[in-house]
Amino acid sequence: MTGPAFTVIPVPGPGAEDVVVATSGPDAGSVFTGTEDGAIFRISPDGSQIDRVADTGGRPLGIEVAPDGRLLVCDANRGLLWVDPATGVVEEITADVDGVAMKFCNNAAIATDGTLWWSDSSTQFGIKQWKHDFVRNTRTGRLLRRDPDGTVTTVLTGLAFANGVALSSAEDFVCVAETGARTVVRHWLTGPDKGTRDLLCSDLPGYPDNIARGSDGLIWITIASPVDALVERIQRGPLFLRKLVTLLPEAVQPKPKQTVRVVAYDDRGRLVHDVDVRPGDHGASYHMVTGVREHDGMLWMGSLHEPAVACLDLSAIATTTA
Repeated sequence: MTGPAFTVIPVPGPGAEDVVVATSGPDAGSVFTGTEDGAIFRISPDGSQIDRVADTGGRPLGIEVAPDGRLLVCDANRGLLWVDPATGVVEEITADVDGVAMKFCNNAAIATDGTLWWSDSSTQFGIKQWKHDFVRNTRTGRLLRRDPDGTVTTVLTGLAFANGVALSSAEDFVCVAETGARTVVRHWLTGPDKGTRDLLCSDLPGYPDNIARGSDGLIWITIASPVDALVERIQRGPLFLRKLVTLLPEAVQPKPKQTVRVVAYDDRGRLVHDVDVRPGDHGASYHMVTGVREHDGMLWMGSLHEPAVACLDLSAIATTTA
């Protein structure tokens, strides 16, 4: 415990990138996360017990809970997977699109009819070279859909590092975060705008990673790092300069700034919450939030770099509201 509102729960693995809360069944209230070593962990509602329930053999990123209790896991190396937390069985759904292996399966959402929506961040670089895609601004990210009959369709292309995916409350649109462009793209599924795209939000205060619809109906968006003026200039520069930066030694490349920040928007694109936990606030020692879930007023967070998840009691802090 690091404070009355902010709790950090260590897990026995590096990089607990995403989090999801089970809302029904025997695991109701439990939190699931995946780590860099391939492990999937279940955390009890009070954080007192952590169980390793499966191993994907790859690098799990986004995690969703299906109605039958299985986990839909976006594995950056293996593709889209089903994971049964009761048995540990891992089943491959798809590792390729149109016969070509995905390079960077990232985040997903499950529709009520069983349709799976997910992002493939880049067709050029995998997770170990995520900075290459981000800095070079390849705009090769995609939003993909798998229908209940197994048909896989590429829905959107040309995305600037496609990342988090979420459905609206009415499932009339699906949205996907563009980390490189600091936007969340909205793709309409029904109504007069069906088949078109616009922006749920833009000019975010930093680089969005995973997104998720909370129990409050809002779409919560992680801000993994605040805006970096140098990175912004590099992304607008000539290709040779962008390539040169990614070839520099790791020690001198641009790095994410330490922050704990998430924002929440309603389905109309109106900012409702801006939760910005400064270093030292509530005793917080955590950074680079890449996963977020709001559940009954509690905000669960994951991090690509932290060997822990974090939990924030929204009722105990002041948040900026529109």
